[in-house]
Amino acid sequence: MCDAKFTVADFTGEWLATIGKPELRGAWIIFGESGSGKTHFALQLLAYLSRFVDRVAYDTIEQGYSLSFQNSWNDANMGDLGNKVIILDKEQIPALRERLRKRKSPQVVVIDSITALVGFTRATFASLMDEFPNKLFIFIAHEEGGKPYPAVARHVRKLSEVKLRVEGFKAFPTTRFATAEGGGEEFVIWPEGAARYYAQIIDNDK
Repeated sequence: MCDAKFTVADFTGEWLATIGKPELRGAWIIFGESGSGKTHFALQLLAYLSRFVDRVAYDTIEQGYSLSFQNSWNDANMGDLGNKVIILDKEQIPALRERLRKRKSPQVVVIDSITALVGFTRATFASLMDEFPNKLFIFIAHEEGGKPYPAVARHVRKLSEVKLRVEGFKAFPTTRFATAEGGGEEFVIWPEGAARYYAQIIDNDK
């Protein structure tokens, strides 16, 4: 068992520093308060992951294909990915399962967000992981009291290989893929926004 070989994504640069060299399967979670930069960060991450797989998808369950989502999409230059990325407009788990059962379906899916999923339970999460063991699901969740919200999101966090808490346009990782090469360093999502946010915190503490 200890001699088993695993396929890892050869992350470099800031992504290596933040996440390490991960397997692209299982579950990851991104969580934080509204307006903290979660969606933009998820799109940046998805764009990078598209280098390692044939197709990725973003399931915008909460916002739908809205103006705010369109702005985030354009800011992240997602159009440059062409047909490697698809937008799923409010596609709930039953429809998503049907899509993922097809040939040439996305290997990485962002689900935005857990809060907007209908009837999503621990059992639903477990069955999704069991049915699609070679796909990577990146869940987005809201935050309440510094923890993912709702309760099922906290369960997803416990079982996720990569956990990314977003605050003030920075992502703070907890990753099981950290090695001597990298992993565990914060990721700046939007430098100007982060600078303003943390400068304000410093001013308020004076």
